[in-house]
Amino acid sequence: MIRVVIGDDHTLMREGLKQLLQAEGLEVVAEACDGNEVIERVRSTDFDVLLLDLSMPGKSGLELIKWVREMRPKLRILVLSMHSERQYAIRAIRAGASGYLTKESAPSQLVAAIQKVAAGGAFVSPAVAEMLALEGFRAGDGPAHASLSDREYQVFRLLVAGLSVTDIAERLNLSSKTISTHKARLMEKMAIGSSAELVRYAITHGLVDDQDASG
Repeated sequence: MIRVVIGDDHTLMREGLKQLLQAEGLEVVAEACDGNEVIERVRSTDFDVLLLDLSMPGKSGLELIKWVREMRPKLRILVLSMHSERQYAIRAIRAGASGYLTKESAPSQLVAAIQKVAAGGAFVSPAVAEMLALEGFRAGDGPAHASLSDREYQVFRLLVAGLSVTDIAERLNLSSKTISTHKARLMEKMAIGSSAELVRYAITHGLVDDQDASG
């Protein structure tokens, strides 16, 4: 039986996922409501697949994926996110996830994805597979945001969501000076001169959604 830990900060989402997976013969051995609990479960629990939301309090997102991979390299990670594939799938796979699904996916697709990654495979949509394949052919001619580091991309997304430098610093537990530096670097890399231009760029490239402000 495949043993799963669910990492999501919404109680109703965790309960719904738990009922769905158990009805399909999968065993949910633990849950986690934030990044710190995910870390604790990874350290203390024996399981096969971490079903992980990217947006949780504490350590989260790509940073959390990288930490889990360093701690338990053989553990399989399947991201289940509110963010569209265009926004985060490639970065999640690069960070060490074995698959990426949006929360709009059909229940049967989620079960199939867990089974596939638990067996050692990868699960991505045809669109993400194409994006991954194209990575080898871009040779530097990809979109401007592809050149950003994971932290710069995180700051970029929060700026586009309307957060100030101070708000972002508080959310990421970093200094305002550090966030200002990331902002300056990302704008330089993207050859963008204002916050308004950042927003226009994000809209043009499909990098915004209705829930960006939640991380």
